[in-house]
Amino acid sequence: MYRIKTLNKISPAGLSVLDQTRYTISTDVENEDGILVRSADMHDYAFPDALRAVARAGAGTNNIPIDRCSEAGIVVFNTPGANANAVKELAVCALLLASRKISDGVAWVKEQAAAGADVEKGKSQFVGPELSGKMLGVIGLGAIGVQVANIATKLGMTVFGYDPFLSVDGALSLSRLVHRAMDLETIYKNCDYITLHVPQTPETKGMFNEDAFHMMKGGVRILNLARGTLVNDDDMLAALDSGKVACYVTDFPNGKILRGKNVVAIPHLGASTPESEENCAVMAAQELKDYLENGNIQNSVNLPTLVQPWSGVSRLCIIHRNAPGAIASITGVLSKDGVNVANMTNKSKKDYAYTVVDVDSRIGESVADTIRALDVVLRVRLLNH
Repeated sequence: MYRIKTLNKISPAGLSVLDQTRYTISTDVENEDGILVRSADMHDYAFPDALRAVARAGAGTNNIPIDRCSEAGIVVFNTPGANANAVKELAVCALLLASRKISDGVAWVKEQAAAGADVEKGKSQFVGPELSGKMLGVIGLGAIGVQVANIATKLGMTVFGYDPFLSVDGALSLSRLVHRAMDLETIYKNCDYITLHVPQTPETKGMFNEDAFHMMKGGVRILNLARGTLVNDDDMLAALDSGKVACYVTDFPNGKILRGKNVVAIPHLGASTPESEENCAVMAAQELKDYLENGNIQNSVNLPTLVQPWSGVSRLCIIHRNAPGAIASITGVLSKDGVNVANMTNKSKKDYAYTVVDVDSRIGESVADTIRALDVVLRVRLLNH
């Protein structure tokens, strides 16, 4: 029986993926095998010995201590693309909010109507440009960025997309009308609107700063539906004050940025649709289930993708350091114990690697224990078909 702890409310559609005859799911289960989480902060979370995987129902994993999970041999999953349509639709809304001063106009109408004034007489103060014919820069062409870029072309915009890590799937999904920018400077110097769709990493944190704003066109309008920390708030406030940035739409408001003029703040609504929450929950539960039952890894942020069809009686799932001689050490143990390998796959991701070994006879924990004792090994699981 697998024990799954939920740290946030998870859509019933996701929980239904897990067979209740094989899974115990609750908020207070102890020594859990897996965790389903959305926004709960796990940085001070004490990992139980049984914990093997954490599945985040969403794309961002800033609330999860990735390094600590990796060292403990715990796989961290996310759900890229599950909320892409929801964020794409909000991005279209954000483009309009950045242009037409809609939120200011709505607030003003409510004030004037309460006073019995003719609201149409003041509408000139809310004039804003049309999107058609303008240039949009999309930074990050993942599942969300590609959809935003594609739909913007249908709004009559000239779209430039930048992503040095564009995947094959992303390239195939990208409209032929989207121009590939080979550097950020091309985006900064040419685009009237810029939208961010990249994860927070040491390289992207604070990427929109004084230097970046200096390269941008005057009166640029910026959308941030990705992560608040991608933008240096102090530098953004200065750019707004000078008029370099005409409008900043952010889905990550804080006390400091709310003091700026021409800031449109949204309360983190990017994935706040019933459809998105259901999609994320289902995808996270499926990832967790496939790993716990079969040892397969898909959409992990700390370990490589590895999916191997069963071809034996027993399966060893080994998380280890990506170090020279690791595979030889593992196969040496199996050879010494007379275990015949039916199939084996090894994949690596930066400092960590994952090896799945199918053997054609049933083996016991004693073999797994010998592999666990190897210096390079972090976690070993033994599954029997």
